[in-house]
Amino acid sequence: MTGTSSPPGTSGRPTATSGPPGTIDVLVVDDDFMVARVHRTFVERVEPFRVVGVASTGEQAVAAVDELRPDLVLLDLYLPDGFGLDVIPRLRTAGHDCDVMVISAAREADSVRGAVRHGVVDYLLKPFEFEELRSRLQRYAAQRGRLLTTVVRGQADVDRVLAGATAPASAAGALPKGMSVETAELIEGTLRAADGTLSATECATLTGISRVSARRYLEYFHGIGSADVSLRYGVAGRPERRYSWRV
Repeated sequence: MTGTSSPPGTSGRPTATSGPPGTIDVLVVDDDFMVARVHRTFVERVEPFRVVGVASTGEQAVAAVDELRPDLVLLDLYLPDGFGLDVIPRLRTAGHDCDVMVISAAREADSVRGAVRHGVVDYLLKPFEFEELRSRLQRYAAQRGRLLTTVVRGQADVDRVLAGATAPASAAGALPKGMSVETAELIEGTLRAADGTLSATECATLTGISRVSARRYLEYFHGIGSADVSLRYGVAGRPERRYSWRV
């Protein structure tokens, strides 16, 4: 756990301080303090998330959740005092309903199946780029917002929540600040019309916008669940991210 004289899990943050309305409080759990620091930095670059604590063991994680009551726990699986998934039933037994997102290098199928059985909201493999975590956090925030605001009048409302249905991407109110409806519709149309997958560079060429802008919109669509991402590995260097519209 980071920090020197802080209570368990706080990493120097006062526990009595609450964030602005709509803030999503996050606890980072990772036994490598450098990795935890990177994850904390990544999370705090994404609104409306803020990190309220960091823990390095399962025991510290349980104590930190008791103290800080986070909305979301980013949970590593390889912890020095046990397997990370074993932390989840302890939290539920203690009455905590915080969501859990696994962030781990564990690639075993049993780990993934176990995470699903424990009801995690996502499973992200290490190592990853900031954009990958950001898209998943944005998707989580959108889904959480729907769960908190949906009024269930019938089966259709239940089905919509369980399926993670989102508002049309072209709706102005659904777009993050700095993104335009016109460009979003252009990117969406290009993805829908593509025969296969597109890279950000290819999408930029087809639409006439910059590669940086194209990637931002593509990652946004991936974050809200409207686009899928696959990786194409070349001879050397980073794998290329390729996008396709989710039918």
